[in-house]
Amino acid sequence: MSTEQPDPDAAAEEASARLFGRWPVENIEFRDVSTERYITVTPVAHTMGRHADKQFKKSQISIVERLINRLMQTDENTGKKQLTTRMVRESFDIVHSRTDENPVQVLVRAVENAAPREETVRLKYGGISVPKAVDVSPQRRVDQALMFIAQGVHRSTFKSETDAAEALASQLTGAANNDVNTYGIEQKEEKERVAAAAR
Repeated sequence: MSTEQPDPDAAAEEASARLFGRWPVENIEFRDVSTERYITVTPVAHTMGRHADKQFKKSQISIVERLINRLMQTDENTGKKQLTTRMVRESFDIVHSRTDENPVQVLVRAVENAAPREETVRLKYGGISVPKAVDVSPQRRVDQALMFIAQGVHRSTFKSETDAAEALASQLTGAANNDVNTYGIEQKEEKERVAAAAR
């Protein structure tokens, strides 16, 4: 009878292949075919700006890091990446305790649901400005969804006692469930409604 001891190197390698050492990034289900190519799921939460030089290279950055970067784009949090990463890690724990799902999957679903399909642009005819409905490119859809989620977190915590990790968890679970009371879904519906009126 042989008692094989678990290989500590293999265990460490498996943990490093998980986001924050906990959440698996394989077998993530994508429901929206158009945005699948622009949502990259990797276990790396900090690439140190490696892909920042080219316009479309940002799609190669992990969706989690892009969310972290977007959350830093407020006056109070600019440049505080470690603080924001810790906040996202805590919010993922809250999401898991609420939904009993992989929080990475919940994030992907939230981004897909909060991504607007149509928006309006202003066209000038002579001296008159006319709104015109246009389709949104998949990359912009992902960018807008992340922006809506980050703005929702900022609005929930501004001059409020609400914890940032709690607010982010609420935004992610709400958007993943297509809850219209969530800021991201509300903004997406509003953009699409205005675009439908401008068709």
